[in-house]
Amino acid sequence: MKQQKQQGFSLIELMIVVAIVGIISAIAYPSYVQYVEKSRRADGMGALVSFAGAMERHFTVNSTYCGAGADTLPPCGANSGGDSTVFATQAPLDGSVKYYDLDITSASATSFTLTATPKNGQSGDSCGNLTLQHTGARGRSGTGDCWP
Repeated sequence: MKQQKQQGFSLIELMIVVAIVGIISAIAYPSYVQYVEKSRRADGMGALVSFAGAMERHFTVNSTYCGAGADTLPPCGANSGGDSTVFATQAPLDGSVKYYDLDITSASATSFTLTATPKNGQSGDSCGNLTLQHTGARGRSGTGDCWP
């Protein structure tokens, strides 16, 4: 009698492979999510620094930070804060999906504070709102270790 060769996988072998893939996925996915969050945050930080550069250019031309926004903020009055007229209002600057809103939180003739507020896709970001002042001081509203 000839013996036939077995071909294929047994159910136990298949279940072992599925379990291994599940364990690897359970470890890898949270790391991936954290990496994506950090890269989005880096885009937001880079946009804030570029925004500060645009504010400095505005100051060089106008000798004041007032007038760089579309909303009214004291003490500058009209067109001093909120949505910027000198820089983009969302970050990242390229691509179609935006993860941060960029705003002028406060402005005066000699100072400003810029804020990057996470949008819906970044609601779990531990850093919260990122801020940057005219002096270069960096801040956050959350608890994470955010600025390098």
